[in-house]
Amino acid sequence: MTHSVFNHVVAEKAGLYRSIMGIFVEAKAHFTVHLRPEDVGQRLGTEPLETIQAALNQLVHWGNLEADPDTARVSTVEEFYRASHLYQLTRAGEAAEQALQVFDRELGRRGALQTVALDDIRLRLRSLLQLSRQERPDPMQVQLLLRDLAHVFTDLAENARAFMSGLSRTLELRGQEEEALIAYKERLIGYIERFIGDLTTSTAEITGIIRSLDTPGEHGRPIDPLLDLASERDLEDRAPDVDDVRDPQTIRAEHHREARAHWEGHWEGLKRWFLDQPHGRAQAALLRAQARRAISQLLEAIQRLNARRLGRSDRSADFRTLARWFLECGDDGQAHRLWRAAFGLHSARHLGVDPDTLARWEEAPIPPQTPWREAPPLRISPRLRTTGRYGKRGALPRLRRRGREKDLLAAQVAQEAEQLRQARATLATGETLQLSTLGQLDRQAFHLLLRLLADALSSAEQPDAPITTTTGDGSLRIELLPLGPGTQASIHTPDGILTGHDYRLRVTELESAP
Repeated sequence: MTHSVFNHVVAEKAGLYRSIMGIFVEAKAHFTVHLRPEDVGQRLGTEPLETIQAALNQLVHWGNLEADPDTARVSTVEEFYRASHLYQLTRAGEAAEQALQVFDRELGRRGALQTVALDDIRLRLRSLLQLSRQERPDPMQVQLLLRDLAHVFTDLAENARAFMSGLSRTLELRGQEEEALIAYKERLIGYIERFIGDLTTSTAEITGIIRSLDTPGEHGRPIDPLLDLASERDLEDRAPDVDDVRDPQTIRAEHHREARAHWEGHWEGLKRWFLDQPHGRAQAALLRAQARRAISQLLEAIQRLNARRLGRSDRSADFRTLARWFLECGDDGQAHRLWRAAFGLHSARHLGVDPDTLARWEEAPIPPQTPWREAPPLRISPRLRTTGRYGKRGALPRLRRRGREKDLLAAQVAQEAEQLRQARATLATGETLQLSTLGQLDRQAFHLLLRLLADALSSAEQPDAPITTTTGDGSLRIELLPLGPGTQASIHTPDGILTGHDYRLRVTELESAP
């Protein structure tokens, strides 16, 4: 009969079973394989030995533990026939505990956008590039660098995935924590913006080093000898298999292929994360685009929250507050004053004051303590006295239609969008262009060209080196090749002529044009 090793998670005494399995996992970590029921009871410290013995037997029944007869302390015939066992983890039980640990860890993972990891990846790639140029690189250094690079890269990718997948939960609006939530979202936006900037600046150097290591030369790719050295060093610690009786050379060759495939997989994962592939964009570019969308969502959430705070008040909440104030009144006088203050039901509310009356009051102010009989009369409009209304009855003023203004704004926006689309269609063709052959450009195309040149030249390491980078919003890939200091290009625009060194330029769309 087959028993599940996960039954103890949903059993009635799941807490006791999990504690016992945790004791066995910790003991094995300290190279202690077998435990007696007394050892488990001493580490638990709260449960009686009979309960622990029953739980151990149940775990053996489920397949989490394995029981072996304990004959080391037998001194009499009665003790020999009395059931006494040593318990140890089974392979299935140990695998189940590892799976539960991964589940608990992933469930509590918050994730992060690790800017420091980008610096670590860049530093290790520089070291690998230097080792690839040596005639006999040190295998230990190569393996340590590749191992650290794989670890840092995996941690960066997993944390970024966990952070972005859990970011949607931070977009929930909680009415009881509005002030704290707004402050947190503002800090979060700054955090994401800082990571996007670091990712943009680091990606240019990282992709350049990866291309240098991955570009085939006369003797293959520069990274291949380093991967071979790491694979050979992995074979030194591989334990022999007792069931494998093949030729040692055949076994070693097979193990070398497995190790080589392992390191090649890590390298391919790093390439797919930072370099665009024929079948899709790089993961770093996708992360940058998703982070930019997250900033827009956060800004929209803050805008909705501010609009809700500044919008119309809740009438029912106001009436409940007013009712509480009435209950706190000490006497009827306070209640009447509160009534008049809340609803404005005071005397002489029907009277109106015109500009002439206000002017006379400014010329000759009337003290508040003046008796009513001695005060000058308040002159009111005859219409107010006869009809009870100050203004003349009639039709309401007509609402002014803003359709014409809205049409003008829509036409202006559409015109600007069309001009930007035409500028991108002129430059972002995916074909190689030469600046000296561009000739005449309109204002929109010229401004777009200036932004592209600024993004490309700001990421250049050497004046005469080719440049490959992306724009700050990640929508365009720029490839710029200088043609030498002796060349010259002139671009004519409606505002003048731009003159400078000549370049070959290739601009490729990475996202759909706006």
